[in-house]
Amino acid sequence: MTAPISPSVRRRRPAVLLVLLAVVVLAAVGAAVWLAARGTATGALTLRDPVKREIAMEMVASAENSTLAWYDRYDYIEDIGDERGYTGGLVGFTSGTHDMLMLIEHYTDQVPGNALAEFLPALRAVDGTDSHEGLGEAFEDAWRAEAARSAFQQAQRDEVDRLYFEPAIDRAIADGLGVLGQFIYFDAMVMHGDSGFAAIREEALRAKAIPAEGGDQAGYLEAFLDARVVEMRTEAAHEDTSRVDTAQRVFLDAGNLGLEPPLRWSVYGDSYEITGEPASHW
Repeated sequence: MTAPISPSVRRRRPAVLLVLLAVVVLAAVGAAVWLAARGTATGALTLRDPVKREIAMEMVASAENSTLAWYDRYDYIEDIGDERGYTGGLVGFTSGTHDMLMLIEHYTDQVPGNALAEFLPALRAVDGTDSHEGLGEAFEDAWRAEAARSAFQQAQRDEVDRLYFEPAIDRAIADGLGVLGQFIYFDAMVMHGDSGFAAIREEALRAKAIPAEGGDQAGYLEAFLDARVVEMRTEAAHEDTSRVDTAQRVFLDAGNLGLEPPLRWSVYGDSYEITGEPASHW
């Protein structure tokens, strides 16, 4: 005869089941968070992966700031003579193309009364021009001073994400592109802005189909880079196309669609390399 189950055991069984259920739910949530950070819902690696993102930021910095240490360039500010006014910060925000104004507006929303806030009227006035009127040395000093503050550093990262990184990655994934293609889109977005990027993509689509519509990924990316080079050469400041030809095209020609180290490239005559997986500074 089977011994009767005591009431205390019966009461514990639902508790055990609840604990097991909680473990399963937490594991599922953890997996979802991991995938969100590293890749798509299918688990495919994307440029959002911390290591891949670090690689992307280092390569952009090699072109924008002649260094791989992008995280040391929050304080960068100068006029590089490209008819876009001041260029500053992580990805070269400029006073002539609206993104520097948006950055300072965002920062001032977060930190009212910061040293850059007083220059907002001048930034609005020079937007779309290469003028320094109302800016000058006082603005440069204020930029460098604020760059030492973590809040301004975060504001720069916020705007990189909002204006360039996230839109580029979303578009690249929708087009069926892997990590290299996502970086190619990101870098184009940084240099040409949303409208310039859209024009380059439209031109590439006239030549090749995107992978999401059955096209060959390498063939489409080749067409995109060709279209970008044409666009770059319409501006005197971007006539040097090494940012594409001796960097991105090198990886494409090697079939490195996953942007896997070691990576070696050159930009504007300077050589760079990433020999292994870099530590994330984002």
